Amino acid sequence: MSYIPRVADDLLRWKLKTSGAVQIEGPKWCGKTSTGEQCANSVVFLQDPDAGPSLLALADSKPSAILDGATPRLIDEWQMAPQIWDAVRFAVDRNKNKGQFILTGSATPKKRPLHSGVGRIARLHMRTMSLFESGESSGDISLKSLFDHAVDNDPYDIAAIAKVDITDIAYVVCRGGWPQAVIEDDQAVALAQAQNYVNEMLDSDIDELEGKKRNSAWLRSIMRSYARNIASEASLSTIKKDMQGDRPSDITLSEYIDALRRAFVIEDLEAWNPRLRSKTAVRTSPTRHFCDPSIAAVVLGSSPESLLSDFNTFGLLFESLCIHDLRVYADAMGAQVKHYRDKTGLEADAVVVAPDGGWAAVEVKMGNSRIDEGAKHLLKLKNRVKTEHEGEPAFLMVLTSTQTAYRREDGVYVVPLATLAP
Repeated sequence: MSYIPRVADDLLRWKLKTSGAVQIEGPKWCGKTSTGEQCANSVVFLQDPDAGPSLLALADSKPSAILDGATPRLIDEWQMAPQIWDAVRFAVDRNKNKGQFILTGSATPKKRPLHSGVGRIARLHMRTMSLFESGESSGDISLKSLFDHAVDNDPYDIAAIAKVDITDIAYVVCRGGWPQAVIEDDQAVALAQAQNYVNEMLDSDIDELEGKKRNSAWLRSIMRSYARNIASEASLSTIKKDMQGDRPSDITLSEYIDALRRAFVIEDLEAWNPRLRSKTAVRTSPTRHFCDPSIAAVVLGSSPESLLSDFNTFGLLFESLCIHDLRVYADAMGAQVKHYRDKTGLEADAVVVAPDGGWAAVEVKMGNSRIDEGAKHLLKLKNRVKTEHEGEPAFLMVLTSTQTAYRREDGVYVVPLATLAP
């Protein structure tokens, strides 16, 4: 199978030029190892069923020996032997060369290494495939170009037509961006990949990460509650109340959610806190998201067909898909994605914050009938933000599942997700 280019490719090459080592983190099965292998000149797999036990024993007695090999040297699932982190940091300190090691891992170990790695080990967060990477987005509308035209004070008249429709979007939401699912021609087999991910994670992955047995029924119940509250600011108490059957204590619930976070199963969206013209209080709670919306579809028992008959659930999962893809594209330009909501109820589903402080607000609306509503909210937010401190927004965008991209007379962009690219 040929390698499908990823947005993370250029980021990895750049970080290897500027740092002694790069840690690629992200959910299992998202393609971290394959991406790392494109730049590596030698590889060691700590999960190798034949060599793994010997390698782990060697890592216990002499972790520096694991590092011997042509550089960049890829060490896959390094968190299985956390002492390797400190060995890499020490090696980078000693020889000062750039691009020596690539560490990949699908979990953050609870026991932290002795040293942080700041200044020696750069971090690259990788996600499942976006629609642009899977080839389902035409890529005609570049997120970076929208920012660049704003810097040049150049009105940008966009025009594009998506090549997928609402039925395709329902399938993509349930299939997810798992590389093995994306390349699978049989849709039933492709849809099974997200189910397999959830089952494997519940059966073994969390236990391996924690080093102790977890209650899989609680984990599944927590994930189902998370899915029912996806794209909302649901508190932990709300998630607990929404759980079915026997419920864990508050402390145990927090521990379980932390375990899911460190396994990169969940990835909440933090709040944006701009300075406002009024004294309106800004909410600071994150919105709830999985690393891939297909996880929510699995635990809710949703199929492409059921989503097309339940547009309330479909809309929430589509919003999570939009957040996922925006994060991938924002990473390419060093930007961050956050959300905004204040005490009056005014919100933006996403705020893309560029490295220079520039910002753009995004509302997600599935159909044409709600585009006006989304644009109205964005313009209201623009007028509420203190632009003398935050600057004018680079652009305002309604991100949709429709098929035509254009610029409205009020300046708001209407962009189908299936036309967006880095």
